[in-house]
Amino acid sequence: MIKKIVALLLIFIFTCGCTFHKKSKEVVNNTEVLPLMSTQSNAENRVWVGTFQLVWNDLMDYIIKAPIKFVGGTPDVVNELNKQDFKAEYLSESSYYKTYGKASPDLKKQIIQGIKEKFNETSDIVNSIDWSPAKGKYVVYAMLKKDFKFLEPFDKLNPEKFGKNEEKVDYFGIDRNSDYKLHKNVSVLFYNSPDDFAVKLHTQGDDVVYLYRTDDDKPFNQFYDDIIAKSESYSGSKYFNDVDRLKIPDIKLYNEKHFKELCDRQIDGTDLAIADAIETIDFKMNNEGVKLKSEAVIITKLTSIGPGHRVEPRYFYFTDNFVLFLQEKDKSKPYFALKAADISEINKTGKK
Repeated sequence: MIKKIVALLLIFIFTCGCTFHKKSKEVVNNTEVLPLMSTQSNAENRVWVGTFQLVWNDLMDYIIKAPIKFVGGTPDVVNELNKQDFKAEYLSESSYYKTYGKASPDLKKQIIQGIKEKFNETSDIVNSIDWSPAKGKYVVYAMLKKDFKFLEPFDKLNPEKFGKNEEKVDYFGIDRNSDYKLHKNVSVLFYNSPDDFAVKLHTQGDDVVYLYRTDDDKPFNQFYDDIIAKSESYSGSKYFNDVDRLKIPDIKLYNEKHFKELCDRQIDGTDLAIADAIETIDFKMNNEGVKLKSEAVIITKLTSIGPGHRVEPRYFYFTDNFVLFLQEKDKSKPYFALKAADISEINKTGKK
């Protein structure tokens, strides 16, 4: 009886442990990191930042020196990344650091020193990389850093639920007790209904924050196009008025993504493959402003297959079974066909 009770307890503990592990994993991975603004996704929570595109651009421009294609077929995501729809020129030079080179301890030191001097930051991924030199092993690295304040700190509002989740979250914004000076933080882009509206938040620097309430489900680039189109067609007041209210949740997000679908595929025209492709996103927004730190790295390796563009000699030796057809060039079918398995026997029937 005691053995039976112990066995049941062990089963219960194991089952609970598995359940807790699954829940923990779901919490960690509940936000999908996308490589492109145009990436289709079914994830309820998704995020994109241009850091990975920066390292992809440098991989193309300085390592491969051509659009990247994979031997045996190139995924759509690679073709889209090759378009370089996001470039360093879309950022102020003060907001990013990037470099590339052959893997080495010296390159690691250069990156650590570079982000320390520029941003007073440390890396979340540099120490996890194997920096030992090897033939064909390159590292392309970038960090995107933003830290800005709103024109005035918004008021902290009472915690309440977000969406269908029963757990309460912290909010900030403007309510009936807020100082009028907070209104300058906000420009209304459009207000078509209680479920379809957008605002722009102003900051002390060159950055702005767009917030768009919608039930649509589209790629990020289409959402952005909708904001622009709806804002341009909106004829109502774009000032934040005394009777208007604003409520925005605090956000605190960290995620690390390994783009495994890009790895271990030979890059056409080279003897290289991507060994790892990583992006991290550390994003915080509260009543005072926004902090963003994002890193991306691509590491290449030598493949054993050899360059995909190498022209090998081809020997068209019809020395065994083959089939022959004869066809008039303006007709859709051949008028003669021959399968040859033994030319000697066929030739014996030929006329002298």
